[in-house]
Amino acid sequence: MTRGGTHKDRSDGPERQCIVTRESLPMSDMIRFVVGPDEQIVPDILRKLPGRGIWVTATKDALEKAVTKNLFARAAKAPVKVPDNLIAEIETQATRRLIDLISLARKSGSAVAGYEKVKSWLGNEEATVLIQASDGSERGKSKLSTPHYGSFIGWLTADELGLAFGRQTVIHAALCAGGLTSRVVEEAQRLKDIREVATAGAVRKEKTAK
Repeated sequence: MTRGGTHKDRSDGPERQCIVTRESLPMSDMIRFVVGPDEQIVPDILRKLPGRGIWVTATKDALEKAVTKNLFARAAKAPVKVPDNLIAEIETQATRRLIDLISLARKSGSAVAGYEKVKSWLGNEEATVLIQASDGSERGKSKLSTPHYGSFIGWLTADELGLAFGRQTVIHAALCAGGLTSRVVEEAQRLKDIREVATAGAVRKEKTAK
C-alpha cells in the first residue's frame, strides 16, 4: 500500500464521505467530528466519541474549507459552533496520537532512538521505518538512508520525538516491522497532510512497512 500524499486507489478498510470533497475515502485518511452537548464541533481523532460522525479529508485545505464555508452546520443539519482554534487543535491531537504510538512501539521493543542504534538497525536490515527530526541537522540526517521498500517520517520536531522516547530531544529513530509500525506510518501520513509538509523536502520514500 503506497502512501505518497494521494488518496487514490485506496481500498483498505471502511470508507466515509468527506463533507468538503464529497469523495469517499478510508477512515484512516479522514478526521471524524461529532457535535458535542453544547452544539460545538469536536474533533474525534481516535474515532471513539458517541454520536453521528461528520467526516473531513485529513488535509489542511479540506479542513479550512469545512470551517470557512460552514459545512459542519450543513452536515449536522443544525446550527453548530466551530471553535476558532479547531484546526490547530486537530494538529495538536494528531501529533499527540503519533507520539503516543511511537512511545508504545518503543516500550514493546519495536522502536529505537539514537544515531548508532538506528545505524545498526539499518545495517542489519531490522529497520523498516526511518524517523528523523524535521529540525535536525541536514548533514547528520543525510548519513542515514530510508530502508529499501520502507518508510520515512520527517515531520516531527526533535522535541516531539523526544517525548516519544522519554528524552529531551531525539533526532534519529527507527521502527522494525510488525507491532504498531503500520499504525505509526498511517498516523504519520495523516499528520503530514494536516501540516502540509512539502513532499520534496520531507519524503524520501513512502511505502507502508509490512
